Amino acid sequence: MTEDMAGVPHEQGSQWYDGEAGPLVRPYAMTGGRTKPGPTGVRFDLIALVTLDPGAPVAGDDSMLGPEHRALIDLCRTETQSVAELSAGADLPVGVVRVLLGDLLELGRVTVSRPVPPAQLPDERILREVIEGLRAL
Repeated sequence: MTEDMAGVPHEQGSQWYDGEAGPLVRPYAMTGGRTKPGPTGVRFDLIALVTLDPGAPVAGDDSMLGPEHRALIDLCRTETQSVAELSAGADLPVGVVRVLLGDLLELGRVTVSRPVPPAQLPDERILREVIEGLRAL
């Protein structure tokens, strides 16, 4: 047995095990070595909203899905979430979540939408005028 730089003893050859966290899995192992989502053409930026596809089977063939895919599906089951929220909820790096979401999108399990950009929202002045008009009724 040897000690690491912090003085914590560990067995030789156990570099993939953390005493507190358990077995360590490299992110590329979860994505099969891929670093980009499949050929979907969808941008998975941090604020992209991910929703479970209502037309997707609830208990479909999950044999193609890994535990990380299923974790993302479970997180989306309760409510629409952003990519950043999914990354935090699943405790996975954003890059890994993007690749896994690409897989789920190709399988038809999730849909991705983008929030309305602020430039396309109505002007506050117009909204105030509408409210005043409604109050006048």
